[in-house]
Amino acid sequence: MKTAVIAIGGNAILRAGEAPTLENQLRNVATTARAIADVIQRGWDVVITHGNGPQVGDIILRNELTKDKINPMSMDVCVAQSQGQIGYMMQMALNSEFVSRSTNKVAVSLITEVLVSEDDPAFQNPTKPIGKYYSEEEAKQLEAEKGWPMVLDKKRGGYRKVVASPEPIAIVESKPVRRLIFGGRDQSEVVIACGGGGVPVILKDGRYVGVEAVVDKDLAAALLANSIKETTFIIATDVEYVFADFNKPTQRPLKKISLSQITGFYNAGQFPPGSMGPKILAAMKFLKGGGELVIITSTENMLEAIEHGAGTHIYRDDISQ
Repeated sequence: MKTAVIAIGGNAILRAGEAPTLENQLRNVATTARAIADVIQRGWDVVITHGNGPQVGDIILRNELTKDKINPMSMDVCVAQSQGQIGYMMQMALNSEFVSRSTNKVAVSLITEVLVSEDDPAFQNPTKPIGKYYSEEEAKQLEAEKGWPMVLDKKRGGYRKVVASPEPIAIVESKPVRRLIFGGRDQSEVVIACGGGGVPVILKDGRYVGVEAVVDKDLAAALLANSIKETTFIIATDVEYVFADFNKPTQRPLKKISLSQITGFYNAGQFPPGSMGPKILAAMKFLKGGGELVIITSTENMLEAIEHGAGTHIYRDDISQ
């Protein structure tokens, strides 16, 4: 049985510069569902994870705008709401693909909790951007009026609110995810889990308690893959390859590379925190945690990467570049 965890990027739901309308999101999700269905039709069973930055940001903004009339929900509840929202869109798009292809698969989405530490230093240093982009003037106004910490996204030329992003420790629902994906012969479930990095919770007095944070989706996906003892981790993004010396005259695609080699590039500062850095860190953690292969490529290129070696392939064991 061929299985993988697939982490899809934000562009699979909402592309840069697009208005966050339902129509735009449904169109993008339908395109992504076709690419995933192509992989499944070739005999793969998959667990899908996804981001939620714009969506959870909009939910939080609605809270702020209506708080005089409706009690606002906490951050963990907002993350859960975004899991349900995106999970529904992906589930509907995938199930539509399965019906049209006469495939006996069915997509199921799980509200997934991710355990973090109450003492994680990230709670004292918010860094994770969420929500819409603002001008410098709007950002200053929001900082003054609402106390929101804001950061400039140089790549897209706008300011966004930042929240705490603690390190994920454990996936609370990893056992049911594993049971669904490794269900054996005639297994039919395509699992959508850990949406938006999962709902962040801590253990307090023997009980789970939600916290005000957003967990990095790629790190959560890598931990989920390790937790269910998956060997293949696919990170679908908006570029076909990971590049060394990106945007320099010496830029070159990394096609086949080992964990030790990619670690060297990472330690040399080749992958900035605001772009490829979190994906490479997630890949390294997955391979160090027992995984065997990470593939990083564009969403539309997944099948070509799996079957014909396109994209960047990172192996746990040393290989010749």
